[in-house]
Amino acid sequence: MSTCSTVSWDLDEPLSGTAPVARTWLLLEQPGPWGAKALTASHLDPALGRALDAAAKGTGVRVALIRRPGRHADRGTPTARRVYAAHTVPGNTWLHAATTKDPRRLLDLDLAALGRGDQHAFDAVLDGGPHRGDPLALVCTNGKRDRCCALLGRPLAAEVAASGADGVWEVTHLGGHRFSPTVLVLPHGYVYGRVQAHAVKEILHRAQEDRIVVAGCRGNSAWERPGQAAELALRSAVAEDAAQALTVVRTDGAAPRWEVTLAHSDGRHWRVTVVQGASAPPRPESCGASVLGSPTRMEVTAVRALPVPAAALAS
Repeated sequence: MSTCSTVSWDLDEPLSGTAPVARTWLLLEQPGPWGAKALTASHLDPALGRALDAAAKGTGVRVALIRRPGRHADRGTPTARRVYAAHTVPGNTWLHAATTKDPRRLLDLDLAALGRGDQHAFDAVLDGGPHRGDPLALVCTNGKRDRCCALLGRPLAAEVAASGADGVWEVTHLGGHRFSPTVLVLPHGYVYGRVQAHAVKEILHRAQEDRIVVAGCRGNSAWERPGQAAELALRSAVAEDAAQALTVVRTDGAAPRWEVTLAHSDGRHWRVTVVQGASAPPRPESCGASVLGSPTRMEVTAVRALPVPAAALAS
């Protein structure tokens, strides 16, 4: 029986502009099994999960559960859990970590401040600080949401972890099941689809150098979908791989056509035209879908350099 990822691959569905949107990620370690909506269907207190989900709405923060690769039988509540917060907007990208024995302390976080990129909102409550280890590779493995995530994601997470990469975790949901296996890399916030272990290792190696790999990238979660597609197209056009070199300054227009203005850290600006199209023929957007769909796709039709502002030339 075909899976949604097999069909998407066979139809060569583009990856660009399909990443989940989150300026800030808040990740809580929760071993054991996960349900489809893991915040309220796992061994985490469901009341806490509901409260975190409600508190995050409209803040730019996305809350997810993580666990180490491997078997996930219930082995009891961990005495201490790892917690991460990562802000992905270029110019203020950071990844902080903490350990807590009481996950209810996350309810004391000012999520609106976290969404704005205020790292002190995390450190003060959880006694956290900058993450000193390798970049994180978060592999979506929640088979209760879509079987592709388990069938393809779990072996990938295990293989990359076995290779010696220290920052590998399984994560509850990254969207885009049909692009499995999908991986989020922090601190920079770039999401990848249809990746293999050797590619993840290369992506992590480049992330340590504050650089990204464009091949297989779905986009930076800091931006809305048109901005994701525009940034990746511009990176390819100008051969730019520095992780924090490009910023989406503004997005004008509405579906099905946008004009996205991007700025380089060296002062250059571009305007990128992005048009929304529909994928054909119809295909399953997830393995659990009861009807076929025509998922939207972001198509870049023009990349134009803008005059460099006089102030940038003077500097």
